[in-house]
This record gives sequence, structure tokens and C-alpha cells, in this order.
Amino acid sequence: MRKEPVFVGSPVAGAPYSPGIVVGDLVFVSGQIPIDPTTGAVVAGEFEDRVRQCITNVGAVLEQAGSDLDHVVKVVVFLTDMQNFARMNRVYGEFWGAVKPARSCVQVGALPLGVDIEIEAIGIRKG
Repeated sequence: MRKEPVFVGSPVAGAPYSPGIVVGDLVFVSGQIPIDPTTGAVVAGEFEDRVRQCITNVGAVLEQAGSDLDHVVKVVVFLTDMQNFARMNRVYGEFWGAVKPARSCVQVGALPLGVDIEIEAIGIRKG
């Protein structure tokens, strides 16, 4: 099977990864951190705002690949502080309805750019 890279906007020069990869009907979304795509800056403010931005960024990669959040089958959430688990869950629930994707959540020592959350996903293409 062929692997097709997925980019949203312009690829980051020198980045050693693809934001997404499509293989058949599967869409693999690299970990998304809370970067505002219009400014390129980490989202400041409340933790909940950063969770929303991560999920929004995942959705943007999925849409570019012909999928969307409703077609996500697996999510992995990385937190630098498990004390934020309940706060993450509240926001997470805003994005998925009755059939939620399978999910893992792990605490890690550090994440790129000093952020406190990163989210990766696997989805299927629509149709």
C-alpha cells in the first residue's frame, strides 16, 4: 500500500515528520500540540483552551485527508500533569458524541515547546 503525506497549509521547513499519513482508508495524525495555525504561537490562557486547540488541529489534518473527528477510532492524549485529566475530559467530551473513539492517556515528563498537552489520532476516511 502507498503512504500519502498530509499537510495543512505549508509544510514546516526541515520538519522530520508529516502531520498526517494516509494508508488505504486509515488516517494517522501525528501528535498535535496547541499551536494556533494563524499565529504559529502556543495558545496561552487556560488549559481548556489548549485542549480545544489540539483537537481542532487534529481535525484540520483529518479534513485535509478526507476525514473528520466523527471518523476517529483511536486517540492518545499526552499530559505533563495528570492533575489536568478531568479538565481535559470535560473539553474532550465537547468534540465526540455517543460513540467516542478508543483512547489512552499517559503522563509524560515533557513535551515540545514546553506545552502541557499533545494529542494524536487515527481515523478512517469518509465514504
